[in-house]
Amino acid sequence: MDRPTVVIAGATGFLGRWFIERYHRQYRIIALSRSAMQPEPGYELAEWRQVELYSITSTEEGIRGADYALYLVHSMSPSTRLTQGSFEDTDLLLADNFARAAANQGVKQILFVGGILPDDEPTEALSRHLRSRHEVELTLASTGVPVTTLRAGIIVGADGSSFQMIERLVRRLPVLICPAWCQTTTHPISLDDTLRILAYCLGREEVYGQTIDIGGSETTTYMKMLRSVANLLGKRRIIRPVRIFSPGLSTFWVSKFTQTSGDLVRPLVQSLRHRMIAADSAVLRAFPDRDNFEAAAQRALTSTERLTPLPRRVPTGDHERNTVRSVQRLPNPRHHTATYVARLYQRWLPIFFRALIGVKSQGDNSTFRFVGVPLLRLMFIPSRSDDHRQLFYIVGGLLAKRKNKGWLEFRNVLGDDFTISAIHEFVPSLPWYIYVVTQAQAHTWVMKRFGKYLSDQDAY
Repeated sequence: MDRPTVVIAGATGFLGRWFIERYHRQYRIIALSRSAMQPEPGYELAEWRQVELYSITSTEEGIRGADYALYLVHSMSPSTRLTQGSFEDTDLLLADNFARAAANQGVKQILFVGGILPDDEPTEALSRHLRSRHEVELTLASTGVPVTTLRAGIIVGADGSSFQMIERLVRRLPVLICPAWCQTTTHPISLDDTLRILAYCLGREEVYGQTIDIGGSETTTYMKMLRSVANLLGKRRIIRPVRIFSPGLSTFWVSKFTQTSGDLVRPLVQSLRHRMIAADSAVLRAFPDRDNFEAAAQRALTSTERLTPLPRRVPTGDHERNTVRSVQRLPNPRHHTATYVARLYQRWLPIFFRALIGVKSQGDNSTFRFVGVPLLRLMFIPSRSDDHRQLFYIVGGLLAKRKNKGWLEFRNVLGDDFTISAIHEFVPSLPWYIYVVTQAQAHTWVMKRFGKYLSDQDAY
């Protein structure tokens, strides 16, 4: 009962599962999952809670009672049948939700694992993946909860996606051509060292508010890592560098031969052009016995330690197949409040469509009409709204099939430099394939035009 309580967002991923495996006796662990999970008897290593991280209310319930939070969320995989928007904007929204929920629940520290950033390049020159990780850092710290960011390179361990890609390439290809990104200096770290550093930083007040690079005992390159793994596996491989090899071709090549989704491979390949070396710190000096890549790879390939199977997913009976999520980032150079942006959108829409679409408001309800026909009905939720976020439930209209769950929101992020407009859990009434080529495309186009209007308009 005296153990600290750690909540893990991203608990079904590689690092989250290994943390549970190693530290479930040291901490009381709350593991968050989008699905309801039921551990088998004898394997109750954590308390599993079903949470919708796109909902602040659900996230608050999920982290209730936690002393510390481990944030390991990455949104490269879609969570609905149709997801419109980039992984960067989705990650930004989820981080803002979590930061607000953590502040409301009195969490003492958020520990976030991001990526090493090159110290010789401006933020705007970073790859999409690394720039997104940096934005998540800033967003998690935006509500006042102390954040400790561990910036890591490739984490080398059994079941890790990055190491698995290297291993599969070596096992499956007798000849490996290495483009320029394979020859960039990088700083891998073993799974064991990463887990030790995570546990070291949890609850340690002197690292609150700090950003710390973590890496192993030596730097290397991806070409050297391929050679090391080939030697460890006893495979004779021809490994040759090439000067010309586009990121698109690299993504296709890695995805095809490792059977890994291109959505996961693409941002990782784009990041590998950066020279990523961990800066020295007191935390790294506290672990002078860190592994180099070869030792970490040897352990990953030969270790008999295996993860406890994930709990079985429990069907909830409320699954709707044709759900839609749409997340768009709008420029907000004049730092308007989310309240202003939401009201401006309702005023702008009839002007943009030359009165074909009108918005009628009555109390907290707004109805969007096309030549008098009600398309969507929204209910404003004052109790969950403020100048940072405006929330509307979708409660009716001809375009909505489900009238009891979807919601629209306008959310300011990154110091009000941007406003995110998002629709969640929307179920269209149109037949699916008609919706995809009509209403879905129209919504994205309209929000882009509104973003341009918001960027160009005069101040108040």
